[in-house]
Amino acid sequence: MTTVAMTVNGDSVSADVEPRTLLVQFLRENLLLTGTHVGCDTSQCGACVVHVNGKAVKACTMLAVQCEGAEVTTIEGLADGDALHPMQAAFQEHHGLQCGFCTPGMIMSAVDIVNRHGGAPDEATIRKQLDGNICRCTGYHNIVKAVAAGGAAMDVPAREAAE
Repeated sequence: MTTVAMTVNGDSVSADVEPRTLLVQFLRENLLLTGTHVGCDTSQCGACVVHVNGKAVKACTMLAVQCEGAEVTTIEGLADGDALHPMQAAFQEHHGLQCGFCTPGMIMSAVDIVNRHGGAPDEATIRKQLDGNICRCTGYHNIVKAVAAGGAAMDVPAREAAE
């Protein structure tokens, strides 16, 4: 066993884990933060996206020990108390979900897209950047609308696209 310590959703946490424990397992099984979903076990679907040190990562591709000292944000950490994060509110308002399984990963990826690209990214940028997130229920139309609306509500300055 190896001791790992990190900050998750603003709280300092530590636990003894097997060195092979994936970040997604640590979050779900050790911390009982079950909003981060395991969809494919092959890093294809994006249901497990969280932010590590401010960047979106698929939690099924990282070991918990790789996050030693890191700041991790999960879907549970986006809201401010009872007030939804603007991206969460946009997904609700624009019906950017159906069954909801992919939604936490989509929202975490969407926040990252806006943080990297700024403002309300255009449709082509959103679609390209969501390429690693799979929704089996929708045609992505409402997801794209939700990301654009959420981005506008996040009040992040517009940037030149780096990609």
